[in-house]
Amino acid sequence: MQRPTTADTNITLLPDEKAGLPPPVVQRKRFVDDAATIVTVKSFLYEEIDEERVLVPLSAYSFMTGFLNAVCFSAIFAWCASQTGNTIQLSIAVGRLLDDDRAEPDFSFRLSDRLAVCSLVTFLIGGFIGRLGDKIGCNTRLWMTAGTFIQTIFTMAAAIASWKSGAPTFADAGGGPVWRTPLSFTCLGFMSASMGLQGIMAKRLNTQFSTTVVLTTVWCELIAEPKLFNFRRLVVERDHKLMTIAACCAGGLAGRAILDEVGAPVTLGIATGIRMLISAGWLLVPKKLEK
Repeated sequence: MQRPTTADTNITLLPDEKAGLPPPVVQRKRFVDDAATIVTVKSFLYEEIDEERVLVPLSAYSFMTGFLNAVCFSAIFAWCASQTGNTIQLSIAVGRLLDDDRAEPDFSFRLSDRLAVCSLVTFLIGGFIGRLGDKIGCNTRLWMTAGTFIQTIFTMAAAIASWKSGAPTFADAGGGPVWRTPLSFTCLGFMSASMGLQGIMAKRLNTQFSTTVVLTTVWCELIAEPKLFNFRRLVVERDHKLMTIAACCAGGLAGRAILDEVGAPVTLGIATGIRMLISAGWLLVPKKLEK
């Protein structure tokens, strides 16, 4: 719009959108606050957690080891977390080929052998997924939360596969494994993958809880602990190992008790909920203080 021209004035007024005026102060402040919030959240997530204050989530990890092992052992007499037995079982299967007492070598690939292969391979896949934490920062709050959430997804997939398979929950004492269908193998695979990922994430923290997956090493280190019988004061190296064993036993007890009441699919569904809580719990762990 233009103002009428007079003898001593010749001024043209442009609309605001063509004048190039800066945004209002209130609007600029809102943009600055939003940017500051994004930076604050990002820095919070990328903070390294204090490895000395992860007692609760790692105890929960150990609890989940016993909880999930109770489900698979009740059905197939094998473990989804401890791969020592599965590895030895596969070596025995190869050793059957060398049996001289048979007229012909035993080339059969038994159900228990197939389950062992499934568990071992998927456990290793889960472990390699855990190496993604090296790109983000294996001790950061972001990776511990996101990695545990991936474990949650795997456990949920196992629950769905178990539900759809319709496989029995318990195997007879004198019989063999009752998980025989492809969906049952899928269930075992997702359970093993979640434990492989859990083990790598726990190991990267380098605490007395070790991997939270295998107790053989924890038992050996506990017995070898020089201050094992020093009961007059707290000993972190001893007490945290005892907590690892106790949490794993508690998980196995709880898993078997729930399994008896509601079956494998619902039990795995409950395990999914527990893993979700653990994932959120990593956000509450304090950051590592610079020394």
